[in-house]
Amino acid sequence: MDKALYIAMTGAKHNMMAQTQRANNLANVNTQAFKADFAQARAMPVYYGDGLPTRAYALTERPATDFTFGSLQETGRDLDVAIDGEGFIAVRDSNGNEAYTRVGTLYTDSVGILRTGNGLPVIGNGGPIAIPNAEKIDIGIDGSITVVPQGQGPEAPVVVDRIRLVNPDLAQMTKGEDGLFRALDIEGPLPPDGNVRLVAGFLENSNVNAVHELTSMLSLSRQYEMQVKVMSSAKEMSESSARLLQMNM
Repeated sequence: MDKALYIAMTGAKHNMMAQTQRANNLANVNTQAFKADFAQARAMPVYYGDGLPTRAYALTERPATDFTFGSLQETGRDLDVAIDGEGFIAVRDSNGNEAYTRVGTLYTDSVGILRTGNGLPVIGNGGPIAIPNAEKIDIGIDGSITVVPQGQGPEAPVVVDRIRLVNPDLAQMTKGEDGLFRALDIEGPLPPDGNVRLVAGFLENSNVNAVHELTSMLSLSRQYEMQVKVMSSAKEMSESSARLLQMNM
């Protein structure tokens, strides 16, 4: 069978993978603080001894993330926070390890643990942040959490903890399937950065460009059709070659 069939198959395979990634981006166009994924693939020429390459296989590279900031949307809710510029909020993932997010939809559970909208504990100076029963909760620009204890007036605020904010090199960050970010080749938690700023009463929108993702999906669909046609042509050439051989026998 002609090897062109396999080469076209690699192209079609990576077109489908890119379509999946684009569709996921489009599905998260309204997800708070979602960062779009890039679909990366390139042609790899194949050499047979000396001379020019005769074929080019498609090869997927490590996916990358678009860290462009999303726009900020005002909510007016005290426990909604958005990162103003670079940085991440430290949380504890489902496995108990430290991970990072820009999703700032926060709430306190029945025992006072501060959590993100998907239930992950937010990490403070000494671990997950616990907030006592309070009349009011305020989150400062530096992540400090101030409460007015229950039964007290506004003249008796108490600082209970501070959200740990980090600002690592983005080249060292990778996004997992759970949507959380983690540092590559770095052991232990990342150090806090006092320059990261929060804006209370706001949430960050997704950075997905719906028009761009839709047009990319249409382009990938055309490319997939082209790869399928190449496979059909390879099959026809193989059948024609078999018939010629049968006639000469």
